[in-house]
Amino acid sequence: MTEPAVSTEPALSTGIGRPSNPVRTDVTGATLWFTGLPSAGKSTIAHALADDLRATGIDVHVLDGDDVRPYLSKGLGFSREDRDINVTRIGYVARLLSSHGVLTLVPVIAPFASARNAVRADHAKHAVPYGEVFVSTSLEITEQRDVKGLYAKARRGEITGMTGIDDPYEEPTSADLVIDTGQVPLTESVVQTKALASALLGRDLP
Repeated sequence: MTEPAVSTEPALSTGIGRPSNPVRTDVTGATLWFTGLPSAGKSTIAHALADDLRATGIDVHVLDGDDVRPYLSKGLGFSREDRDINVTRIGYVARLLSSHGVLTLVPVIAPFASARNAVRADHAKHAVPYGEVFVSTSLEITEQRDVKGLYAKARRGEITGMTGIDDPYEEPTSADLVIDTGQVPLTESVVQTKALASALLGRDLP
């Protein structure tokens, strides 16, 4: 009786049913989402905090809305649906980074509460620490700054869908931290956001 041949070739994996990489438990990251009107100071605070922490060796990354939109949300417009999709995608990437030990800072307007709450819920579902920073700088001040000239264009009717002018911004009612950059200097804003990051990470940051 002939024994059946045994193949010495390695089995080929189809990838079907393959488990995803487990979240590391030896590191802890967190997401800080900075929401507020255009020119409120979200990116300024986030990048200043990132620079401060990188100097001490902290693994930190900034997902700035202007920088990531061409890659994550190319082709999306500024309708409510498209804005929510953009926020969802950025939130997903932030959660992945944070789940692998990165402190992820996200300065993105995210004008609608439902989308922001969905991102928070997704982080909670995956046990990833999350904090919301409401940069509450007033429309009067943000319009004076008008970093990109968008407020002026909206007032002249050259563009539509400008958050704070002809498109709504739903202010957070339960943000973890509120900072008005019209009143609070940048150095103090960094101190306050670092304290929130420390609380989320469960350790003191230098």
